[in-house]
Amino acid sequence: MPLNVTVWHEFRHEKTNETVKNLYPDGMHIVMKQAIEETLGDGVNVRTATLDEPEHGLTDEVLDNTDVLTWWGHAAHAEVSDEIVDKVVKRVLSGMGLVVLHSGHYAKVFRRLMGTGCGLKWREAAERERIWCVNPGHAITAGLEKDYFELEHVEMYGEPFDVPVPDELIFISWFEGGEVFRSGAVWKRGGGRIFYFRPGHETFPIYYDKNVRRVLGNGVKYVAPIPGTLGHTLNAPNIKVPLSPIQAEHEVDESLH
Repeated sequence: MPLNVTVWHEFRHEKTNETVKNLYPDGMHIVMKQAIEETLGDGVNVRTATLDEPEHGLTDEVLDNTDVLTWWGHAAHAEVSDEIVDKVVKRVLSGMGLVVLHSGHYAKVFRRLMGTGCGLKWREAAERERIWCVNPGHAITAGLEKDYFELEHVEMYGEPFDVPVPDELIFISWFEGGEVFRSGAVWKRGGGRIFYFRPGHETFPIYYDKNVRRVLGNGVKYVAPIPGTLGHTLNAPNIKVPLSPIQAEHEVDESLH
């Protein structure tokens, strides 16, 4: 069955900044949607959702029918409802995949799932970035022609990056100004997987780059739930009936629970 993907985007810069509007006249989320469809074809059904829609476009119906959620935010992280954040986190722990892009490192959803501040160094100087694959053969790198690719003009993100040690490190970036950054990494949280991918500053045409588009599509496919796997337990059920007989006699003090 095709994957159901929801591309979530803040969709604010395109409305207020001419540079961003000229690059992404219909919104960055539309270009991201096209990139995922371009890479995965009939294997996906992609919808979009934006900050200013009711419930940020992430209603219970949408989330319940989303296999993978992608997230791009920047200037309005604080405006994302804590109630929606709770729902997204619960869905990830239940098995939904999450792809967090660029400045989404500071999103409430990502910080909650990482359990850290997710801070980093940055500089906007239109410098060159060389993105090295440090995990050759990984599914997220499928279709890349070399062991690195370059972006001509980017915003720099530099170490230290305040996140837990990744379960899988896919890419490391070098920047013209000298810094390096863990720019592609995967974590497992509950039943879900999270892929963070650094490129994507709004004033540069990064989501038109063929390699970025390929990685975005591959990342969506990689973090998708695996059909047939067991569901993940989110609560703490009391199993009063054991699988095998228990010899000891014990009276439970229910007041302690």
